[in-house]
Amino acid sequence: MKFIINSQTLLRKLQSLSGVLNSSNTLPILDDFMFELTDTALNITATDLETTMVISLEPSMLEEPGSITIPAKLLLDFLKYLPDVPLTFSIDLALQAVEIVSSDGKYHLTGHNAEDYPKLPELTETARIEMPSDLLAAGINKTVFATGNDELRPAMGGVFFELTPDYLTFVATDAHKLVRYRRTDAKAEDSASFIVPRKPLNVLKNLLATDIAQVTVEYNVTNAAFEFQNVRLYCRLIEGKYPAYEAVIPRDNQNHLTVDRQVFINAVKRLSPFANQSTHQIRLRISGQELVMTAEDIDYSNEGSERLNCTYDGEDMEIGFNSKFVLDMVTNLESDEICFNLAGPTRAGIILPVNNENKDEDILMLVMPVMLAQG
Repeated sequence: MKFIINSQTLLRKLQSLSGVLNSSNTLPILDDFMFELTDTALNITATDLETTMVISLEPSMLEEPGSITIPAKLLLDFLKYLPDVPLTFSIDLALQAVEIVSSDGKYHLTGHNAEDYPKLPELTETARIEMPSDLLAAGINKTVFATGNDELRPAMGGVFFELTPDYLTFVATDAHKLVRYRRTDAKAEDSASFIVPRKPLNVLKNLLATDIAQVTVEYNVTNAAFEFQNVRLYCRLIEGKYPAYEAVIPRDNQNHLTVDRQVFINAVKRLSPFANQSTHQIRLRISGQELVMTAEDIDYSNEGSERLNCTYDGEDMEIGFNSKFVLDMVTNLESDEICFNLAGPTRAGIILPVNNENKDEDILMLVMPVMLAQG
């Protein structure tokens, strides 16, 4: 088994694959990449059993097809410090011996038997949908941060994909915040829904940021596969029923606060260090056309306050939010102005973009208030 490949090309692909690997594994072979050489391509695989990703490369030379697994950390640490040079891999499959030759050096390491590596998932009785990679990337970016970590509610640990003949919806919630991102320019022939775990979506997000392509999403009741260009990512879906998210979205929040998005973001960032570091509470006091934002940590006598211009239609109100939650949300909106639709200091608030330029995009963010600290 022998092939020649550019060092930096290989490093970039392996770094993408490394997002799949766990830091600690019960099976030692899961610490490896699997290299499979065919007559036309080099396929490299990483898996943690729940998520599996395969990237295909075209070496400048290849001969004697075969497969072997190579320790991931050793290979990555080695490639990081190489200049951009061709590398010749010569592998003795009988001895599991790997020799790597560059223009200035020769390196030897021991691989492992590819027969012991987990097999690729086989998807049967699947349906599929195609969508542009930038649409999928937007759906992931605008929702994945809102997923939860509660082991007692595993369904909240992923993004809910809801496919219909009219639109595609991505939903994420951790019970404190919720994001619903809908696109009317992506549709499925038949209605379906499934929950994709956070980890494979974060891996996908990084890959989609650099590639513009059509993505084929294939799915059944237990697994999904995302395929584009030279990448195929498989993941096991989260079992269970997703919360009835539409039921928790308020429809009658009558108080509307409109504020410049970037001005608001900067104010929250400046005030956050003054907030209590366990609640991260920022207080919004709205009256007339004025918004006063304050943060304080009574234990350390820290306090900050800012006054912002705004447009407000509603009753005077004082409400508290977790600054981290609000910041995650508004930074993932793209309009110049944002609108808070509020009902009261103990009711969920809705955050919406104002004048969204993309007519095919509908995004709604919900955030629960935190009890106002007295002081």
